[in-house]
Amino acid sequence: MHDKSLTELARALATKEISAVELAQHYLARIEAARELNAFVEVEQERTLEAARAADARIAAGSAGPLTGVPVAHKDVFVTRGWHSTAGSKMLAGYESPFDATVVERLARAGMVTLGKTNMDEFAMGSSNENSAFGPVRNPWDTRAVPGGSSGGSAAAVAARLAPAATATDTGGSIRQPASFSGVTGIKPTYGRVSRYGMIAFASSLDQGGPMAGSAADCALLLNAMAGFDERDSTSLQRPDEDFARHLGKTWGDDAAAGKPLAGLRIGLPNEYFGAGLADDVRAAIDAALAQYEALGATLVPVSLPKTELSIPVYYVIAPAEASSNLSRFDGVRYGHRAAEYRDLLDMYKKSRAEGFGPEVKRRILVGTYVLSHGYYDAYYLQAQKIRRIIAQDFQEAFKVCDVIMGPVAPTVAWDIGAKGDDPVQMYLADIYTLSVSLAGLPGMSVPCGFGGTGGDAKRPVGLQIIGNYFSEARMLQVADAFQRVTTWHTQSPAGA
Repeated sequence: MHDKSLTELARALATKEISAVELAQHYLARIEAARELNAFVEVEQERTLEAARAADARIAAGSAGPLTGVPVAHKDVFVTRGWHSTAGSKMLAGYESPFDATVVERLARAGMVTLGKTNMDEFAMGSSNENSAFGPVRNPWDTRAVPGGSSGGSAAAVAARLAPAATATDTGGSIRQPASFSGVTGIKPTYGRVSRYGMIAFASSLDQGGPMAGSAADCALLLNAMAGFDERDSTSLQRPDEDFARHLGKTWGDDAAAGKPLAGLRIGLPNEYFGAGLADDVRAAIDAALAQYEALGATLVPVSLPKTELSIPVYYVIAPAEASSNLSRFDGVRYGHRAAEYRDLLDMYKKSRAEGFGPEVKRRILVGTYVLSHGYYDAYYLQAQKIRRIIAQDFQEAFKVCDVIMGPVAPTVAWDIGAKGDDPVQMYLADIYTLSVSLAGLPGMSVPCGFGGTGGDAKRPVGLQIIGNYFSEARMLQVADAFQRVTTWHTQSPAGA
């Protein structure tokens, strides 16, 4: 069962081939057997089975939807009533939210069954899932390697077939990069498509929820349930409801010939994504994927995103500034960790935050506080916001000559756990191809397209990044789905999965 797509699982449930309870038990057993991956931080078997029994009742009553009874795992950044919600931090150890995040609420309304909460970098700050208070997540393809971050637990869970789907968040690449490193499909929608209500905030102008699953078709089904206007979120966009799966299996244009379903599609290749720093093994996998797209009828068009190299300093000014503000609420007063001993209120603040936050979170709070301080706001934060606007304009210029942009998700395949722990700057540089998309608020996704590595590391996944213009998720998913219909990268699973 764990190799079936969401559509296949829904069909099996509808035809009584398996019940929602039996399906949940199957995945719970797999989660228990794969504890060494550390993909989950909380599993509550009885709570899961209770939801599965309710799904079976809906199916029996004939009121089931396309996702009713299908299991899902939630990244621990989404608050969930009845479960602990910690954002991977000691600061929120033991915290139980009195309400569900909108994403959790919408998927529950669709009938999905929660399997548990997945591990993540603390407060979504990281690119490797090594910054978690619960310890690092291991990549199912090679347990010596990181799964990517911050949604590494979700990516590892889907890759290892511990869950058929998972929720995730992307602030600077944290859906696309772990999807790439772990060999799954993940999509970050246009900023504002998916409600941030109940998502524990990192950087409010960048955070965006999205799904991870085995294929583009599965992601389309999940996005149908997740996306939509939410009046409780001031950044939520009012858009007409749409079916993100409506273009799947269709030709790109009216002139598509047999075997050329993407004839007329123009794929932009940014010069800046294929220069120095891109590893040869990643380049080879990306080139092969692009050749496949040409075989499907697409045309490759050179484009330029000249401010790409500035995305790193811009992001690491804006994101820490917003994090500094958002995380100021965690002071040990109303909720979160409180130091056991302190002299006065100020001492309680200091000790609680020093004990509750990990090193990477502290680093970003310090950077953010600095760039927002008197005398530095104009020199750093304001300038970063101006360049952010230019980065967004660069994409709009590129989209004048192409329909989608493609390239690598990351310069290399997943690295070994601990390999970059002493050099945070090297970790930040790994996000060079994803940050500008987030800064511009554009949709982007990662699609498995091959493997890289050398010697004993020769089977570490590579993801192809697909970037679309605002609100073009349905077309992006069509483009990804066309590739997955003629390749098998997305169907391959790690040994033992």
